[in-house]
Amino acid sequence: MSVALVSGSAGLIGSETSKRFHAEGFDIIGIDNDMRSRFFGPEASTAMARMQLQKSLKRYRHEDMDICDNGRIDSLFGALGRDIKVVIHTAAQPSHDWAARNPHMDFHVNALGTLNLLEATRRHCPEAIFIFTSTNKVYGDTPNHLPLVELETSYEIDPSHPYHSGIDEMMSIDRSKHSLFGVSKLAGDLLVQEYGRYFGMKTVCFRGGCLTGPAHAGAELHGFLAYLMKCTATGLAYRVFGYKGKQVRDNIHSHDLVNAFWEFFKAPRSAEVYNIGGGRHSYCSMLQAIDACEKISGRKLNWSYVEDNRLGDHVWWISSVAKFRRHYPEWNYQYDFDRILHEIQDAVRATQ
Repeated sequence: MSVALVSGSAGLIGSETSKRFHAEGFDIIGIDNDMRSRFFGPEASTAMARMQLQKSLKRYRHEDMDICDNGRIDSLFGALGRDIKVVIHTAAQPSHDWAARNPHMDFHVNALGTLNLLEATRRHCPEAIFIFTSTNKVYGDTPNHLPLVELETSYEIDPSHPYHSGIDEMMSIDRSKHSLFGVSKLAGDLLVQEYGRYFGMKTVCFRGGCLTGPAHAGAELHGFLAYLMKCTATGLAYRVFGYKGKQVRDNIHSHDLVNAFWEFFKAPRSAEVYNIGGGRHSYCSMLQAIDACEKISGRKLNWSYVEDNRLGDHVWWISSVAKFRRHYPEWNYQYDFDRILHEIQDAVRATQ
């Protein structure tokens, strides 16, 4: 038996991962206790996604388990042992604002939960590949100090700058404001790297831009593109926080990210780090995203502007995926910005 163990298996990336690795012949052990509903309310619950996985994947087994419960995690890994061929860790507390409300819980989930999974892997299945969904917030607000130019609907970087094609992995993680969420994710990120370097395990951190797709249970505090389309299509009020609505995000569909996971699994490396996002292939400002959602849905968004930006938030972020493409030249995007939004709209309409 070959097992892919997926934490956060009912979330956006976890559910996509479960489907892909199941299609590749793996038995899936999914760990998810629907903490997202606790973080963001019942509208963000992953319960429906869990039920769909259990119904549609014949070799999926769900474990309603907290990754912070080290005893239960260790027991699960001990029972499965070396049948575990890959651990894909997508579970997280993903919000800046929520982390500031409850720093202890945020750190327990993002840092100690990651440590629990790493140590269980080292103890019981050290040859397994460990894939971690990290974040671009590990760089703090360093991107905000780039030579940005204000345009009519967005900020942009000076075309002569080396990062014009995207920010690479050499950007410093020091001397910046991370938000507490950024700090807890960085702690997990460094642990994943260290288990690769110190113990020789096959580990990787994918530092994501805006991860999105139709399976995203978007809420105001997390999942901006899915929540934006939901608000546009349903008439819910939406708030834009700071930067005149010109802040830029790159957007990667969950399908494309999980394809990157699969490429890494086929040819793993130790202690690797990749920035991964929509890059120049799929990016937008907040104002541009609002305009696109309105055009696709045929409805006007009921939105308001809040002058104060979120602490540690980025004015401009576009990922460079050049390093990953050098290492895995068969990988490429399947989704652009327009296709992503159309899929999200279809998913919203299906629930109405």
